[in-house]
Formats: sequence, structure tokens, C-alpha cells
Amino acid sequence: MLNNIPGFLHLPNIQAGARYLQNLRGKPGNTTPMQNIALAFSTLILLSACSKSSVDPVETDLEASVHSDLPYGHDAKQRMDIHLPAKRNRIDTKVFVLIHGGGWTGGDKSDIHSQVTELKKRFPEYAIANINYRLYNNNQFKFPSQENDVNAAIQFLSSNSRSYNISTQFILIGTSAGAHLALLQAYKHTASVKPIAVVSYFGPTDLADLYTHAPNPGIPYLLTSLTGTTPVQNPDAYRQSSPVHFVSGNATPTLLLHGEKDDLIPASQSVLLRNKLQSVNVASKLVIYPNEGHNLTGNNLMNSFDEIKSFLQAHID
Repeated sequence: MLNNIPGFLHLPNIQAGARYLQNLRGKPGNTTPMQNIALAFSTLILLSACSKSSVDPVETDLEASVHSDLPYGHDAKQRMDIHLPAKRNRIDTKVFVLIHGGGWTGGDKSDIHSQVTELKKRFPEYAIANINYRLYNNNQFKFPSQENDVNAAIQFLSSNSRSYNISTQFILIGTSAGAHLALLQAYKHTASVKPIAVVSYFGPTDLADLYTHAPNPGIPYLLTSLTGTTPVQNPDAYRQSSPVHFVSGNATPTLLLHGEKDDLIPASQSVLLRNKLQSVNVASKLVIYPNEGHNLTGNNLMNSFDEIKSFLQAHID
């Protein structure tokens, strides 16, 4: 009779289950075969319960939802919106993390709602986190406050991925100062969560070079105020704040989008980073838009989303 029952009830497993429950009860002793079977069933039920509590099932029938102004820190600016797609799960649902621009002193996540809308159309299966961060103002929140906030936001998303039923496969997309922060996060803060791709819309990549070769006279003043120093006074502060200096052979695949006529952050900033990435054989692409400045508009803006989709299909999908 016992030879015809399922394998998990074979005698060695039954005896192991009996010993397990006897140890739990602290009452060793002799048991009959039928008692052993009962004990084995009890053990399986116990272990099954433990397994279910430690490993959540993958959700696939969830509806789309939006969670606005979720705090990832104590400051009023440390907030994010999370757009969750339908049928999301913790294995396959990748996450765009959007970081707005504004020269580290202004801007808001609401500025890039149109980007959120377009990404939803093109990537309906992705989640989107649109984050705010503390802004420099009157000597408050000097750099690296903004860098630290982006890192804190990523840690929040990673820690709560199970609750939101999303994966920790993050693609960072930043604009201008937000692109600078996205690149820093992608290359510098990879100890716990390394993004699978990063996209820069005309972001600064080497602050010392930008200070020295600024196309706009306000840039050196802004960088001095933001960092509290100059490249001559404290070269290490500028090095620690420059994504190009954190590129290695293990760097995240990078897409760079830049207007050739940019008079705030010259396209040479993206060229510098592209050259560094190529020198260590990291997947990268630089797209220069000849007639654009520090912005992308119309067909060029739509093309940038095409470039993002093509780049992700080539390097992460």
C-alpha cells in the first residue's frame, strides 16, 4: 500500500516529518506508521504555510493605478508619483524613473507630465516613477543634496517594489540637471541597485569642463553657488559631482540626446561622455539634433522616444 502513495510520503520522508514534529513538541517516542503519515501531512502543511509567507505569489491581474506625492523623505520636495500599469508583476515590470531639470534650483515633476503620457503610450507595460528632489536656494541644499535625494528615491522604489508589484529593473531618464543626476546615479550609486539603462536629455557630464568652457556666463556662477567652490579651489568636489569620472567597463548602457545649438549645456558634454563610454566598450549611443538648442521639440522630441525604444530593445529586452 505504501509503495503506491506519492513520493513525498515515502517512508524516509514520513519518518523525517515525524522527527521534525517530535522535536517541535519536545516529545520523542515511538509512533505507528499511520501516526507517521499524519505527522508527515502536518509537516507539509506547516512548511507550505511558511513558504507562502516568505515568497509572495506573482500578481498578473492587477488594474492600472496612480499614486501621487508619495514621500521618500521628510522634506516637502522629497516626493514622487508612481504610475503602475495593469497586469504588472515583480518579475517583468520594468520601471522608468524620470528626473526633471531646472538647473538644480527650479523645476518640478509636473513639468514633464507630457513625457509621462508619451512613455505610457509607447511602453504600456512599464511602471513610471516621476520624482521631485530638494532644490538649491539661498545657500540651502547645496550639492550633493540633489544627488542624495535621487539615490534615496531609488532606494525607496527598490525597498517597496514588492508592495507595488514591480521589478527593480530601473531605467533612469533625466532632463538637463535631471540628466546629470540620472547619470551620477547610474554610474556612482550601484552598490544596491544598478539601473539597466540610463537616458540623458542634454545633461552635464563633466562639471569642471563645463565651468571652464561655459557657453553662458551664468554657468560658472551657478556651479560655484551650487557646490560652494570652484574647480581650482576644490577639484575633487567637481570630480565627485561629474558622471564622466565614474564610468567603468561595467557601466550602465547609456543613450545621450543633445541639441547641437545648445547654449547652456554644450553638446560637447555628451561627446565627452560618449567617448569615455566607448573607450571602455560600454553600450552607448549619442544622437545630436542639428537644429535644436537646450530643448527638443516637435518631430525631434517624438524621435527621441523612438530612440529610447530602439535603444532599450537593442540592449535590455
